[in-house]
Parts: sequence; structure tokens; C-alpha cells
Amino acid sequence: MIGLGGLHHVALICSDYSRSRYFYTVVLGLRVIAETWRAERESWKLDLALPDGVQLELFSFPSPPARPTRPEACGLRHLALRVANLDAALAHLRAYSVEVEPVRVDELTKRRFAFFQDPDGLPLELYED
Repeated sequence: MIGLGGLHHVALICSDYSRSRYFYTVVLGLRVIAETWRAERESWKLDLALPDGVQLELFSFPSPPARPTRPEACGLRHLALRVANLDAALAHLRAYSVEVEPVRVDELTKRRFAFFQDPDGLPLELYED
């Protein structure tokens, strides 16, 4: 048995570091753990903390390729974030002019959720827990 203990981090690559840094730290309210300029790669690495200890790593690279297609490209489909109050979370996003899709109900769990996008179009989900 491999002995997995849970999810440690998710790594994201952005096209505009300043815009994405603002989105993840101000709009979503994630706490900065560390911010590192990697000169040899011309790349920023921003380590962000979620309340449960999982981390997001935000990278910038010169001219990253675009995501091939959405949403069924092979690879990461979307990133789902837990919230206690979906309505309040959606109101917060809308206050920052973030477009949010209509609320849906998971047919298996009966929990409510809604999708929105980060500045690069990465699909993000808020899942009411």
C-alpha cells in the first residue's frame, strides 16, 4: 500500500501573474505562504494556503501554451473548493464582477454547487459542504 495521506497541493500556471495573484489572494482570500522569483526560469512561484492545509502553487512562465479545449481536455477538468454558504460565496464573487454560472444540484449527493473561472479561464467550482 502506498499510504497516501491526502492532497498536498495543486499547481496552476497563469498568463498574467499580477492579475492572477490579485484574484487568488484578494478575490478568493487565500493566504500567501511564500512568493519566489525564479530568475533562471523567468518565473514567479506563489505558494497559497487553503484553510484545510491544502496548498495552491501559482506559477508564471513566459508565453505558456493555452489550454487545448474546455472543459473536456485530457487532464485537470476543474478545481472544486468547499464553502459552507454557497449563496454568500457567490455574492462575494459577484461583488468583484466575477461571472458565475447558475447554481446546480449534484444528482448523487444533493449538494449545491456553481462554476466560475479564474483570470485564465480555468474552471473553478464552489461546492457547498
